[in-house]
Amino acid sequence: MMGTLKVSNSSLYIFSKFLVICMVMISSLVDSSYSLCDFEAIFNFGDSNSDTGGFHTSFPAQPGPYGMTYFKKPVGRASDGRLIVDFLAQGLGLPYLSPYLQSIGSDYTHGVNFASSASTVIPPTTSFFVSGLSPFSLSVQLRQMEQFKAKVDEFHQPGTRISSGTKIPSPDIFGKALYTFYIGQNDFTSKIAATGGIDAVRGTLPHIVLQINAAIKELYAQGGRRFMVFNLGPVGCYPGYLVELPHATSDYDEFGCMASYNNAVNDYNKLLKYTLSLTRESLVDASLIYVDTNSALLELFHHPTFYGLKYSTRTCCGYGGGVYNFNPKILCGHMLASACDEPHSYVSWDGIHFTEAANKIVAHAILNGSLFDPPFPLHEHCDLQPIG
Repeated sequence: MMGTLKVSNSSLYIFSKFLVICMVMISSLVDSSYSLCDFEAIFNFGDSNSDTGGFHTSFPAQPGPYGMTYFKKPVGRASDGRLIVDFLAQGLGLPYLSPYLQSIGSDYTHGVNFASSASTVIPPTTSFFVSGLSPFSLSVQLRQMEQFKAKVDEFHQPGTRISSGTKIPSPDIFGKALYTFYIGQNDFTSKIAATGGIDAVRGTLPHIVLQINAAIKELYAQGGRRFMVFNLGPVGCYPGYLVELPHATSDYDEFGCMASYNNAVNDYNKLLKYTLSLTRESLVDASLIYVDTNSALLELFHHPTFYGLKYSTRTCCGYGGGVYNFNPKILCGHMLASACDEPHSYVSWDGIHFTEAANKIVAHAILNGSLFDPPFPLHEHCDLQPIG
């Protein structure tokens, strides 16, 4: 007959404590999807293509129908719904990025978005009201990053009292983050608009690339180790630029895009890719990824129906009808402008920016790694989450 097992009270206490610790660890793995990813934060630098509300904290509020598809109201995004950066965060299991300039209700525990609409790489030489360009250029966004990092360090100094409502990361987050850059479009188009031709912009391309390159080196010196740089999209296909930028009828390619502008964009992207390849060799223990969003967007403009879309160079939210449904004097958000009933069928939302549907398709291509140079096995670093 088996004897009775005797367990001391102290043994039971130790076992119960061990069981509680195990349950907490398992719970954290189940409930905190970000713990399944090497990247615990995203720090984004950019313009309206990735601005999640920064611009509209400093300038007039964004009107409807922006945000109509997903958020059901304007939320500072230049789209009917989510942006590529939103889907990227979702795919990595992180929350949507709060803008740096939006202090109320922001959560910075998993990153910050420094992007601002109308931002440039090269600082504008005139005020916003004259140039239409944001004062928050790339260099300013980098200074904001410095301020944020200093504030994080300050909050975690011994003896510092931290409010229970404060939502900032730990100081080690900067070495575990993904740094993304989606900027340069305004440098390109504003230069063309100011000079009336494409030749003037070619001389500024090296300067733009060098500034982005310098920003990466600066963040690397501060502890950043994972970088993704989005290239410039095919602006020669954007409905707004097809209306506004000077061109000849002979400039149209077989898809109705302006070949000369897309060729200039290709020159910029080649220079950016080459420069990053040189810098990559000097960054020890770092990943510097060139993201070819241009090819994905060009596919949508050239073959929209293949991806479940119908309209490529026609604007969903605009005024005037016609081929492009774009009027530069009556933009989306104007009381006379209106949005289409099916934004999910369009590539272009307002003539300059993309619909949520288009952004989602490009985001899928990014998350599956098909746009990376050099190849980067994102799935090996993160338990990628579905983007809905």
